[in-house]
Amino acid sequence: MMLTPDDLAAFIRKNDVEAEVIVLDEATTTVEDAARAVGTSSKQIVKSLLFLIDGKPVLAIACGETRIDRRPIAQHFGVGRKRVKMADSDSVLKFTGYPIGAVPPFGMPEQPSTLMDARLFEHEVVYAGGGDIHALIKVNPLEIERATSGIRLDLLNLDDG
Repeated sequence: MMLTPDDLAAFIRKNDVEAEVIVLDEATTTVEDAARAVGTSSKQIVKSLLFLIDGKPVLAIACGETRIDRRPIAQHFGVGRKRVKMADSDSVLKFTGYPIGAVPPFGMPEQPSTLMDARLFEHEVVYAGGGDIHALIKVNPLEIERATSGIRLDLLNLDDG
């Protein structure tokens, strides 16, 4: 079953998460589109990417312009990096309830293990997937950490510097 921004808003209310769902007229299919839609820098757009380790979901959350490296994820879970696979669209929908490009950091039927890139905490406010390509959530990274029991990790692609 596909969840919606309304389901995400209900989760936020029920769990006293300090976040706001923002419904937009334009689609936010890219980091640049999302930044333009809310009038901010792409550094404040957050992506929530689902990886699978031997079929078990792991959510990695990072600033939109960051290329997430599988190596620190693999090291954190004590596995080889080849066992860390990017989830396909069917798996993303199955584990999160949301389609690719709209996955929020929380509000799923069951929160996967969540890793948060340390650079997120350089911002007071970030915008993350809002459950639909026409929605984002405005939230402080500390609230994401609290709501997901997220673990801070350096997720930067080592090839990026």
